[in-house]
Amino acid sequence: MLRDAAVVVEGTRIAAVGAYRELRAAHPGAELAEVHGVLYPGFVDCHTHAVFGAPRLDDHERRALGEDYKAIAAQGGGILQSVADVRARPPAELVTLTRERVATLLAHGSTTIEVKSGYGLELEAELKQLRVIREVAASVPATLVPTFLGAHEVPPEFRNRRADYVRLVCEEMIPVVARERLAVACDVFCEPGVFSVAEARTVLTAARRHGLAVKLHADELDGSGGAELAVEVGAVSADHLVAVSDAGVRALAHGGTVAVLLPATLVFLGRRRPAPARRLVEQGAAVALATDFNPGSSPTVSLPLVAALGVSQLGLRHTEALTAITVNAAAALGLAGERGQIAVGFAADLVACDVSDWREVAYWLGPNRVSAVWTAGSACFVPRGPISLGPHVEA
Repeated sequence: MLRDAAVVVEGTRIAAVGAYRELRAAHPGAELAEVHGVLYPGFVDCHTHAVFGAPRLDDHERRALGEDYKAIAAQGGGILQSVADVRARPPAELVTLTRERVATLLAHGSTTIEVKSGYGLELEAELKQLRVIREVAASVPATLVPTFLGAHEVPPEFRNRRADYVRLVCEEMIPVVARERLAVACDVFCEPGVFSVAEARTVLTAARRHGLAVKLHADELDGSGGAELAVEVGAVSADHLVAVSDAGVRALAHGGTVAVLLPATLVFLGRRRPAPARRLVEQGAAVALATDFNPGSSPTVSLPLVAALGVSQLGLRHTEALTAITVNAAAALGLAGERGQIAVGFAADLVACDVSDWREVAYWLGPNRVSAVWTAGSACFVPRGPISLGPHVEA
């Protein structure tokens, strides 16, 4: 922690960090933006499903009546309900909805946001989602990182032809996505009853062959070896990990794959067993946190809230929780060299919070303490009015 500090921004990058008096003397002509409270690196939300239509309120109500995630999915709810919605919804509506959601995520401090497809499960519907992400990315100040998740579930029309759907993902969807540069990574929901380890390996191998980074939904509801597979294939992240095995924890601790935990999902689903955050940290794994923002299991837009859950539900220390929503989350997207730190040469993505102690970013449950956000050196969210930032800025 630096007190009475300043950050100098030149263009879109951080040029200097240090004592305010020294940097002010060195840059007397710089335009000044005064910050009250604490200045953090821009938060990085490394796992969202922000392109969707309606919320899944029926799922929520049925869980309150005692039905579990798998039972709801088996009766046509869950992911497949969102798939039917997205397939039928015009692209323009999805663009409007997604743009509004990204603005809300940004207002809660998320300056870099991974966004997945996965509610199409057919070529044109998956491409529709990815093109929505591209269009929104061109019109918002946040950085959006697109991920192809065609292997999110087996669609109803392939229910008895699983192998055919895996082939469709590998031989038709991935080549088009890669050729049109619609995604930088490919994800698979590796879970018993969804995609097996063997099927996930097939999809991820095809993705790597086409130049995409790879990541997995791994060991969310039941352990199946997803974490071990993630390390085996060189995935940038393995996400969820509630049911990860001891072997999976060891693999993550010794591999280059970031363990992304999603505590808001557990709270929303009413699941009482948390992901083994302390075991992962203590054995040496890099742990990140994300919202898992989606319509069925985590309608959550606040990374600070998720960080607070990381402390209260997962046993993370405040330093670990802050690291988990900044530099480790950037690493889960392959961006640790340019985002997630207030450091020279890094992207000038900054978040000011109206707090007196830096630990408060992982303390408050509910209220949004974000008071200003800058992306690429420009103010993009300032509730009390815009701040004009020139080429040389201190904050």
